[in-house]
This record gives sequence, structure tokens and C-alpha cells, in this order.
Amino acid sequence: MKGRVIALDHVAGREAAALMVDGRVEDLFLATDLPAPGTIYRAIVERPMKGQGGMFLRTPDGSAFVRQVKGLSPGQALVVQVTGYAEPGKAIPVTAKVLFKSRYAIVTPDAPGLNVSRRIKDEDAREALLEIAHEVMDADGFGLILRSSCEGADTDEIAEDIAAMLDQATQIAGDTAGDAEILMQGDGPHLMAWREWTDRAEIDNADGSFERHGVLDVLDGLMQRDVALDGQASMAIEPTRALVAVDVNTGGDTSPAAGLKANLAAVKDLPRQLRLRGLGGQVVIDTAPTAKKDRRQIESALRAALKRDSVETVFVGWTPLGHIELQRKRDRLPLAGSLT
Repeated sequence: MKGRVIALDHVAGREAAALMVDGRVEDLFLATDLPAPGTIYRAIVERPMKGQGGMFLRTPDGSAFVRQVKGLSPGQALVVQVTGYAEPGKAIPVTAKVLFKSRYAIVTPDAPGLNVSRRIKDEDAREALLEIAHEVMDADGFGLILRSSCEGADTDEIAEDIAAMLDQATQIAGDTAGDAEILMQGDGPHLMAWREWTDRAEIDNADGSFERHGVLDVLDGLMQRDVALDGQASMAIEPTRALVAVDVNTGGDTSPAAGLKANLAAVKDLPRQLRLRGLGGQVVIDTAPTAKKDRRQIESALRAALKRDSVETVFVGWTPLGHIELQRKRDRLPLAGSLT
């Protein structure tokens, strides 16, 4: 099936959303029992973490950890936002730099200034968007970023979105009086789909949409270790306690270029596989045997794939053993744990 489809459904009693492009699942959001990224707390400072430059905080959902803060004392209230999912047994990662993010606008308390996404190149469009921003942003101390989804969107919708985010930010940003409390819940999968998947798409929100579009079969495949690539190649993706191990194999292909072909196919699909499986942290790729002169081509293909990925990932480099190391943000929970 050609085109983009957004399927909104429930899996194992949990809200879920899937983005399909030309019949292939490109992204997936699944509700969890843990605090979702974007959740905002009024947290209470407990104690500093020596040598880490941060503080432990008390929240209604348990202990949290915030980095790069100064001048805080135990018992003080602080408004913070969840940035990702914690590893088992660790504190919730939060930041004091709170953002109020919607489909068209991001309001930034304590970071004044009006900005338009660099992806919008048309100067007339940028000027028109800045005019809207100047008309709506009437609060001191708040900044605004207009997202790339504003391009071609209805101006009234953009203005309403900015006003809604500004009103929300005004109410929450200074709410530091009282005990630990959840001030705003993070967005669920259906709202995330509306917020992040902004390109034109068909929406299927009727019951059973995942089954109709084959998403359930894809979920079953994502629970498996092995991923088939072009030809006879494959890669095995195995999360361990310390890292995510990726092993690229040529299969029965014994041609001279088998290693290079397998590695290129693997790095092009790897960001999508990690995204759908909800895997982050340290990622180590054991590439198929190939000449050192091919590393630049493999690295270029990987960097291009990561640039298109919505999850922040850093290419660390090649190890002496010829492995590739990545550091990936943990903004999702592993799919295997979410569905059990």
C-alpha cells in the first residue's frame, strides 16, 4: 500500500500508535506504566550526588535525578520535566529546562526569543510565522520555537496552538509552592502521533486498525532476535544489561562484496529497528568482515540513516576490534518489556 497511514489502536490493553509509509511500519508509540517523557513535576530537592554535578529529587513517582543545577538546597521545590526512561533501579532522568511542546509550537520558559525551524527555507513564510508569533506571545520571560510543521498549516491553528502552549507554560512554570506533585502528564501515544507525525497521512482510528494494516505481525517480528536483510544477509539485535549488541552476518553469500553489502543494508535499517524495538543506551555493531577501505562508505550510510531518525543518537566511532559504537537516547521503553 502506497502512502502514509497512521493507525491508532490498543495492544494488550495499552494505547498504541503506528506510522506506516508505503506499507512498512516506520515508527511506533506504546503506552507504559512508567512516567512518560514530557511529564512535569513539582519536585523536592533531597541531596546532591557528589562527583556527578547533580541532585536527587523526590517526586510522586519516586526518586529523580537532575544534572547541572546550582544553588539548590534540601527541601526546596523545583519544576522539572522527564527527559526519558530510567534504567531499572535508577532514578528518573529529569531536566530543569522545561519545554511545552505541541504540534506547531514549543514554548520555552526562561529562554526568551522567537525562532522558526531552519527546515522552513521560504523567507516569506518565515516572516509570516514571526508575525503570528509576535501577535500571540505577550508574556515576558518566555521564548518560542515554531516547528517545521507550521509550513503550509492554517494560520489560525498555529496561533491557537501557540496560545494554548503559552497559557499552559504560564500556569505551570512558576508553580513551585507545595509538596511534590505531578503538574502535567506526558503525552500518550495517540497525542504523540498527532504531535510528531505531521506529514499528510490517512488516519485509521477504528478498532482493529493494527490488525488491518499488519502491525500485529510486525510486532511479533520485533520480538525476534534476527532481522532479514537484502539477499542472504541478516543481523541479530540482542539487548543485554550493559549494551545492545548487533551482529551483522552475510549468510550463504560468499561473493567478494558480501560483507560490504550486508553492512550497508544493516546500518540503513538499524535506526528503524532500534526505534521500533525501543532500544537505547550503548549500541555496539559487530560488522560483517570487510576491508578497512570500506569503513568510510559504511559510516556515511549509517550517519545518513541516523540523520533521518527521530531519536537522538551519537556516532562514537570505530573500536580497535572493528566494531561501531553508538550512544542512543533512552526515550522509549524496550518493546519486549512493554508487551509482557
